[in-house]
Amino acid sequence: MNADSFASIAALVKARSGIVLTPDKEYMLDTRLAPILKQEGIVNMDALAIRLRDARAEALARTVTEALTTNESSFFRDGKPFEHLKRLLPKLQGARPPGHRLRIWSAACSTGQEAYSIAMVLRELGIKDAEIFGSDLSREVVDRARDGVFTQFEVQRGLPVQMLVKYFRQESGKWRVSPDLRGMARFEERNLLGDHKALGRFDVIFCRNVLIYFDPPTKGKVMNALAAQLAPDGVLYLGGAETVLGLTERLVPVTGERGAYGLAENRSLL
Repeated sequence: MNADSFASIAALVKARSGIVLTPDKEYMLDTRLAPILKQEGIVNMDALAIRLRDARAEALARTVTEALTTNESSFFRDGKPFEHLKRLLPKLQGARPPGHRLRIWSAACSTGQEAYSIAMVLRELGIKDAEIFGSDLSREVVDRARDGVFTQFEVQRGLPVQMLVKYFRQESGKWRVSPDLRGMARFEERNLLGDHKALGRFDVIFCRNVLIYFDPPTKGKVMNALAAQLAPDGVLYLGGAETVLGLTERLVPVTGERGAYGLAENRSLL
């Protein structure tokens, strides 16, 4: 593919998802988009770039963007945020009026392991007044998250055996989340670059290991948008390699916790 074609596809993907594709990622386009070229009968990447410039190619643009989105997840990934969550949730619940439902957003949720890990934490703590909202750009992974069915390999990644036995049922060689756990979460296609005001406030937001694919201005934009949806004493969890430093003044680290952030104007509550 020529440089103009790569630049054109990269610009489209960035505009639609925030993901930055540098020239060294050309191999990824070749690998991930090859099935789309075959399916659509497009001869090569240069021809694809031309097709994508047509305003009527919305469905193709969506398919290309989703194909270039990295969907990596596992149960209780990185551990530390979930340990902090176990300590945080009772405090948040105690600070809320009777009948308040704790709201937790798993942004860029991929196939749902993070959302269901949060649900298990809530169940183990005995917290029933809670709802989990999972969102992702990709229709395919959102559908998988809704189904709540995981392979043996997927449940072996981070999920303790006692949790597997307690909250999953074996089905045709795979594992299905129990109806009780499944009922705690709802999933929706949503772009992190979109307007989230209609979602309302969340007590906790997880947005981990996705900002690393964005450039600094886009990171700042997304962080400010997430901060706007966070409750005054709420917590935002980012990935271990991600930081708010130099990107937003609205969020500050939670003392003693890596990857946990609260609102700067309410730092006394952290």
